[in-house]
Order: sequence, then structure tokens, then C-alpha cells
Amino acid sequence: MKRVAIWTVCIGLVTTACARGPRAKGPQRTPPAATWNDIMPLPASVEPRSGRFTLGAGIVIVSSATDPAVSRIAGQIAELVRRTVGGSRPGIVSSNDEQSSTRIVLVLTNDPSAADSESYDLTVAEKEITMRASSAAGLFYAMQTFRQMLPYWCEYEAVSFPQPRTFSIDTVHIADRPRFAWRGAMLDVARHFFAVEEVKRYIDLLALYKINRLHLHLADDQGWRIEIKSWPELTKRGGSTEVGGGPGGFYTQEQYADLVAYAVQHFITIVPEIDMPGHTNAGLSSYAELNCSGRAPEPYTGTEVGFSALCVERDVTYRFIDDVVREIAAVTPGAYFHAGGDEVKTLTPEQYKQFIERVQTIVQSHGKQMIGWDEIASAKLLPSSIVQHWRPDASREQLAASPHLILSPANRVYLDMKYDEATALGLHWAGYVSQRQAYDWDPAGSLEGTAGKILGIEAPLWSETVANMRDVEYLAFPRVALVADLGWAPASQHNWSKARLRLGGQSSRWTALGVNFYRGPDIEWR
Repeated sequence: MKRVAIWTVCIGLVTTACARGPRAKGPQRTPPAATWNDIMPLPASVEPRSGRFTLGAGIVIVSSATDPAVSRIAGQIAELVRRTVGGSRPGIVSSNDEQSSTRIVLVLTNDPSAADSESYDLTVAEKEITMRASSAAGLFYAMQTFRQMLPYWCEYEAVSFPQPRTFSIDTVHIADRPRFAWRGAMLDVARHFFAVEEVKRYIDLLALYKINRLHLHLADDQGWRIEIKSWPELTKRGGSTEVGGGPGGFYTQEQYADLVAYAVQHFITIVPEIDMPGHTNAGLSSYAELNCSGRAPEPYTGTEVGFSALCVERDVTYRFIDDVVREIAAVTPGAYFHAGGDEVKTLTPEQYKQFIERVQTIVQSHGKQMIGWDEIASAKLLPSSIVQHWRPDASREQLAASPHLILSPANRVYLDMKYDEATALGLHWAGYVSQRQAYDWDPAGSLEGTAGKILGIEAPLWSETVANMRDVEYLAFPRVALVADLGWAPASQHNWSKARLRLGGQSSRWTALGVNFYRGPDIEWR
């Protein structure tokens, strides 16, 4: 679910701080009913019904599935209920208990003919909530929708009530499925390093909004962040620095595998990136033979780009790349390997194209699809290769000719761009990206000639100006939730005026989660 510091909170009338001394006397007011109106991303189809389902004592969770992932989801639902109404956690049973007055039922259909493995059906009736899906992922997303129908205090890990209470939920039928298969976020751990627990925290928050890809930028000029056992100096020397001269850091392969497994539990696929042939000073400073001069440069802690490149004419370079891809692929169950390819200023166009075409075959040989930033569209790409569009002025003709596309236009979804000129963190080379700017556009209609090629949308966050997870949260929230809405909800339902209201309803939940979010002026925060 989430990994934040445990806070103990006393819930009184609606919610109060923990009181010292006698408890005030008087009648208790029932908290207002939660509804689906603030859910993000917005479900595809919502049918409100009359009546309410009441959470309280005696409720049970029913799940007959033997899938460990479904069992984990059932336990998470039970914990959410406990935090909402107090008392002990509801029991989890394998069949309907006729003695129970209310129940939450999980149904895994294992239907291979389902239109989308991430789709789900959520029905809230007066006596029963039913979550139905063809896969555990669908049930996980149904749970996240249910979670947002609960009060904000369900997010606290430790909750103390004067006595158990009830909580009502509006009855409703939700039939939901994502618009795009790829709904991603990217975190740059190369320029500033983030520890395993910090990345897990980000995974927790992304999962709440049904994000299903986390792209990790693992190597750049300023740092190499993943252990390569056959090239140990990459982390010993290349991992020892970061922007501004900090201590850097890296993940052992065991730590990285733990991170990947944690993401899998949240139905998020980790996409590793080793940027090449440029953005490689950390690698070049670790091994002299990767440089055409045969001399290793000094480590770099600045923020300029375009000055470094692997020696693409040397065979050792491709042995190096093969080893790196092989070792990372072995601990990455996902189908993808991101090879960067951006901002290369020291090679000729022909050298660059030959390099990309050779690297994509190396990636393919290790069972992965190559992804690259949109500069790779100039090369002859394999049918499986994926182009990630980031430059607002990239060649539309080359993008249209690309086999597959992920959309990350910097002037829309780069989370490291400042919100406005007064924002302390971030950059603004692509302009200011307000909350509305991040949301009020149509990905499918943004590029002519790309129908059927767009896999989805991804929001990158580069770390030149961020040094800790609170900085990350400030730039990511609320924009990443808006991007998630853009990637999940049907295009016909995208409406800024309504989205800003739903976004405002997330503020109490983020406060409970301890998120350091930006309270932009365009949103009616509640």
C-alpha cells in the first residue's frame, strides 16, 4: 500500500487532533458520505444509484481466488476498512457468509477474452460491494478506486477511535478500463540519487493513480546508479558523484531486484534506462578504454549536456554495452530497456544512426524492446523499437514513421518544469508547465499520422534541481495525477473545469499521506 512514517491520529467527530485530558461530551456526528465525484483518474463509466453501503462492524472480505496477488489485495482492502471505521480488521473468507450483513466480494474471472486485462467492474450496492476483473491488476485498480471513495483518514497507518464507527458510501456501478496501455512516470536517479525506500515511496503514490510504468534514468554524466558486476568501476567511481558534488550512490543488483519486485506488487513495470552514446561521462570516467582518446575524464557534477559520448568506433564499446544490457535485463522482468539516445552533439549523423541500429539489436538479443528518446527516430528502427517523444520541435515526419510512440512532450508533461516564474524548484527551458498546461491537451490528436502507434503517455522528472523526495513530490503533485487522468480516462471526458474540481478533492488525502504538494492557484483545494 504505502510506506510512510506511522502517524497516530485520533478521529473524533469527523477528525480531531489527539486530545490530552477528558473527552468532550455530546452527540457524535456521522461523517459525510464519500462519493465517486473526486476519483482520479476518472472512471470510464459511472452509473450512480440510490441508497448507501455502510462500512461497520461485521463486514467481511470474500475472495475465493488462490492467486497470491489477489490475497494481498484482499488484505489491503481489509486494512483500509479497519482504518476507516476502527476496531479489528475484517475477516477474509473464501465464500459468502450468510451470517454477515455486509461484505466486499472480490471476483477474479481469469477470462482470457476480456477486452483489457486492466479493466474492472465495481458495484456498490446497499449490502455488498463487488469488485470483478479478469486479472489481479484489474482488482488492484478497483481497490484504488474504492480507496478514493473512503475518507482521507484511511491513509494513516495507525488510527485510534474512541469507539468503532460506521461510514457510508454512495451506491454506484463503475465499469472502467484505461484509455492507454502505457501510463508512466520517469524519475532521474542519476543526477541526484534516491535511495530504495524513497523510490518505493514514489511507487506507492503513483499506484494510487493507476500509473503502470516507472522509468528509472539510471546513468548520466553525473552518476552511474546500478551495479554491473562485470564492470565494477562503474559504481565504485561513476556512482560516487552527483550534481553539486554530493556523495551519489548506487543500487546493488539485489537492491534493484527488490525495487523491481516491489513495483510488481503495485502492478508497475520498471523500465531501466542507461543513456548512450551521450550523457555518459560517469561511465567514461570509470573506464579509459571507452574513450576514443584512451584517457578517462574527471567525474562531472555540473548540469551542461552534450559534451560526452562513447567511442562508437571501438569494439570494446559494444562489448561494454552488451554486458550492461545483459546484466540489467537479467534482473528486470519487464519487456523494455531504454537506451537513451538524446542530445548527442559530438558524433556525425551517420555515426549516430549506425550506433542506434547496432544497439537495438543488442537489446533485442537479450529479450527486450529498445526504447529511445525521439532523436532515435532518424535511424532505421526495428518494428519492436519504441520512440519516446520529448522535444516540442521534433520532426513530425520522423515521429509519424516510428514503429511505436510514447508521448512525453516537455512543454506539457515534464514534471521538472516550473509551474510559473515564481516556482523555486525546476527549470523552464521548455516553458512553464502549469497544472492546466499539463492536462488540457489531447495526446492522440497531438501528432498527425500516428494513429495506432501511440502506446501512451509518460511524465518525466529530471533531477538537476531536486535533492530529496519532498522536492520530487512538490514538482510531481498535482501534475502527475492530472497526467494519470489524461492517460486513463476516455478522451470524451477530459474537461479541465471538472478535472480541477476533482483534483482539489485529493488535497486532504495527500495531506494524510504526507505529500509535499504544490497548492496551485487554479485549483479549488478542499
